[in-house]
Amino acid sequence: MRFQTPLEPATLIRRYKRFLADIRLEDGREVTAHCANPGSMMGLADPDTRIWVEPNDDPKKKLKYGWRLVDHGHGHFTGVDTGLPNKALKAALTAGDIPELAAYDTVLPEQKYGQNSRIDFLLRGPDLPDAYVEVKSVTLSREKGLAEFPDSVTARGAKHLRELADMATSGHRAVLFYLVQRTDCTRLTVAADIDHVYAEALLMARLAGVEVLAYDCAITPEEVEIRRSLPLR
Repeated sequence: MRFQTPLEPATLIRRYKRFLADIRLEDGREVTAHCANPGSMMGLADPDTRIWVEPNDDPKKKLKYGWRLVDHGHGHFTGVDTGLPNKALKAALTAGDIPELAAYDTVLPEQKYGQNSRIDFLLRGPDLPDAYVEVKSVTLSREKGLAEFPDSVTARGAKHLRELADMATSGHRAVLFYLVQRTDCTRLTVAADIDHVYAEALLMARLAGVEVLAYDCAITPEEVEIRRSLPLR
């Protein structure tokens, strides 16, 4: 999935109020960018971090830049936009690029289910049980090569797990899809020390039949593409 507008390099000054970041562009201008990430962004939002932002000329948008990537150097990036995984996975599902889900020929985003919730994707196919797919963006890494989720307490994430478990016990396929938006990780684990309730909910969901898939991305300032399956530790 290519970025709609070519990204520009910048330097992070500070991130605040979760969705705002003051940045310094290459020409020296200091502007405020939108940060599409409600998480803690642990390890990604230190001042003077090299980042990449996407400009826009939409008159309806107050902020003319959106923070998209953290540049770790040596060709490694982290994608910080939590809306991107859904876009990337929709493209991959439509193209049949996720082997575990390639048999489904109908991809329905944002379908109502559970208790006043919406599933990211409802998949349907001939002679197949409906598949409910919930997507989670993974950006945390505290150990070399190891991605972790979540990066902060997520009551919403635990709720999603309970609802997926209900779908699985009702005879549907229920899939939790972790998209690791980092190019420097080769495996994934659950950060139980950050949110033990979420970790317990994941264990119960798996016992109920919820499938867990983890994939990483190839990331450049030009595009993000879902790449390969990762083991879950």
